[in-house]
Amino acid sequence: MNLDLTGKHALVCGGSQGIGHAAAIELAKLGADVTLLARSHDALESALAALPRMHAAQTHATIAADMNDHAGLHAKVEAAAKARAVQILVNNSGGPPGGPAHTAAIDEFRVAFEQHIIAAQTILQAVLPGMKSSGYGRIVNVISTSVKEPIRNLGVSNTIRGAMASWAKTLATELGPFGITVNNVLPGYTKTRRLDQILADRSKATGKSEDDVAKAMLATVPLGRFADPAEIGGVIAFLASPAAAYVNGINVPVDGGRMQSL
Repeated sequence: MNLDLTGKHALVCGGSQGIGHAAAIELAKLGADVTLLARSHDALESALAALPRMHAAQTHATIAADMNDHAGLHAKVEAAAKARAVQILVNNSGGPPGGPAHTAAIDEFRVAFEQHIIAAQTILQAVLPGMKSSGYGRIVNVISTSVKEPIRNLGVSNTIRGAMASWAKTLATELGPFGITVNNVLPGYTKTRRLDQILADRSKATGKSEDDVAKAMLATVPLGRFADPAEIGGVIAFLASPAAAYVNGINVPVDGGRMQSL
């Protein structure tokens, strides 16, 4: 199986922590040169230091940018992509706050749409010329199992994640002829800050302890545990590899069997 990413350049959004950083580590282990993108310069420097280097020529870098500053985001990503073509793009961004869809303010939907869909489109247009000229492109979007089964009390997130999945499926058809694949990874309950937020929100809403909330969540997972970010990162890295060249336009749940749908 060809998993070698030596000579490939990967841009990983949200790469300073959680699933994004785990994906960056797995990509680096396969030989890719990785550029981490996140808001905090300090967090990026710490994450950069933790990336493995598998060969002498392997180099890693960072981009400090805000997903909500689309002009600045485009300028910084475009500059990096012009300096060296990006063949692998991992779209990964923190989810919107919890709450029902019907009580969410209009602005909550707008902010989430701009942070996810508009930011992803902005980055895509900056890196796409390099993917086309390289004849190699892998776009992997980290979204949510909610695109198959909406999650209670995550109304805005359910809506925006679904839009992201449809965006990706459309791109898979459009970009396939250029040798560019577009796929979505749907993490289940994973040990990240996002999970901490969900536990706290559900504890506040129900009056139950976070431990009891966690036990109730795990009761729905056949494997009986939360995922480690590295387990999601490994699937992302596989989809970015040459071995996954004929995998295009799909949603890949990595949820321990929690979802009931096929």
